[in-house]
Amino acid sequence: MRIYFAGSIRGEAPDRDWFQELIGHISQTDKVLTEHSFDFSYDDEIKKDDWEIWETDIKWLRSADAVIGEVTAPSLGVGYEIGKAEEWGKPILLLYRESPGKRTSAMLNGSNFNELFTYNEKNEALRAIDGFLTRVRAERPDP
Repeated sequence: MRIYFAGSIRGEAPDRDWFQELIGHISQTDKVLTEHSFDFSYDDEIKKDDWEIWETDIKWLRSADAVIGEVTAPSLGVGYEIGKAEEWGKPILLLYRESPGKRTSAMLNGSNFNELFTYNEKNEALRAIDGFLTRVRAERPDP
């Protein structure tokens, strides 16, 4: 399957090592369309043309079979991507690492169009991804 992975880049500081670990895990069974997006330096990222980023990401998002987002770090862009994926009927898994005194957005918590998984340990998130991808594969019409 083609998976669109979303995570904060310009919003709150991204956890690039964790994002790479998640992408590597997903890549064992599926194609991550955004795999290169999290192998960057912030200085290089802010030099990119915003229109080109939007156009590329929207094409990837539209072609994805499912979306997995790491939403621990707030990001307007990730929220936008989740909204578009929801509008287009994409299966969505959102991962949130529990943080004392913080909660995810009510718009994410309240939505019936995504699966929000709260985790403490990384292996919990990896198991949630595996279960989500198994369900998406089972629900997909034969390609």
